[in-house]
Amino acid sequence: MNSIMQRLLVRVSRNGRTLLLVAVAAALVGTAALWAVSGGERKPGTAGTPAAAARPALTITTAVLRGVDWPLVLSANGNVTAWQEAVIGSELQGLRLTQVRVDVGSTVQKGQVLALLSSETVTAELAQSRAAVAEAEAALVEANANAERGRQLEPSGTISKQQFNRYVAAEQTAQAQLLAAQAQVRADRVRLAQTRIVAPDDGVISSRTATLGSVVQAGQELFRLVRGNRLEWRPEVTAAELSRIRPGMPATLVTPGGTRVEGKVRTVAPTIDPRTRNGLVYVDLPRGTAAQAGIFARGEIDLGRAPAQTLPQTSVVLREGFSYVFRVGTDGRVSELKVETGRRVGDRIEIRGGLGQGVAVAATGAGFLADGDLVKVTGAEPTAVAAGSKAR
Repeated sequence: MNSIMQRLLVRVSRNGRTLLLVAVAAALVGTAALWAVSGGERKPGTAGTPAAAARPALTITTAVLRGVDWPLVLSANGNVTAWQEAVIGSELQGLRLTQVRVDVGSTVQKGQVLALLSSETVTAELAQSRAAVAEAEAALVEANANAERGRQLEPSGTISKQQFNRYVAAEQTAQAQLLAAQAQVRADRVRLAQTRIVAPDDGVISSRTATLGSVVQAGQELFRLVRGNRLEWRPEVTAAELSRIRPGMPATLVTPGGTRVEGKVRTVAPTIDPRTRNGLVYVDLPRGTAAQAGIFARGEIDLGRAPAQTLPQTSVVLREGFSYVFRVGTDGRVSELKVETGRRVGDRIEIRGGLGQGVAVAATGAGFLADGDLVKVTGAEPTAVAAGSKAR
């Protein structure tokens, strides 16, 4: 009996140690879980190691607004056209083209013969008119002699008053007939000259419809001439922009081939298209440029210079259609600010509103930042800022 009781006591003591070990292990696991949930932080004043310092999300440089004086340009698009295009046609009817001496692209001088019409008919009519003049002159000589004789005999009563009046009337009629014949000669000479189609001005032939051997009609177009080989660019701008443009302002256009052509504003349209609410600007182009009539070109009109407050373009982030910068606080944390942007030149952008003078913003890495991020500032933008070439 005693031996049985001793064995039971040994088993109870062993089970007790096992339960104690299990309880201690559970307590340790619970403590570790609580430490993990709390992030390993300890309350101030408690024993243990101090909390680790927060790490910055990004290392950046800063920038502040800088004032610059930028050239101000207005972007526009439009057609290149001839300054004036003369239509050259025939003034005669029913004559055949016997010669065509120029083609499209030919450079011509004022008065140069472009084409010839058959002149045989007109030459014959001129000869007939000249014969009529000779006949009228002979008739006038006879009428003058009769009238002069009548003036001598009329005072003596040798001829009647009625006969004298007939002599004078015949003289006046002969003079009128001579004038008419002479006028017909001049008209036939003009018609003969019109058989030569000549250039009305210096320029370049831009179109030719004249065909050798064809019979032309009065007013029929034969050629088109770009007067003086002068071209102009006609960009279309809004009514608000049109009011800012003045004659004499320089302009630059870019041809489809990439060539830049310099010009100057000649005039501004006095009216606005009621359908589009846009107006035309007429820009004179120098002779001999790479621009060709009929091309569509983009370009810029120099409006002068205007001051601007600028930041590096890397400071501005576009999100959801709005522009933002990140202001750097004294505690190293950034806050997001919405700003209004304007012109761009090179790597600079104009800030028109939303940011005060002297406020430091992130100049690099702005695209990787979020509101409230902690950053490390390693430097600031240099104070010297290039003005750039042109601002839009």
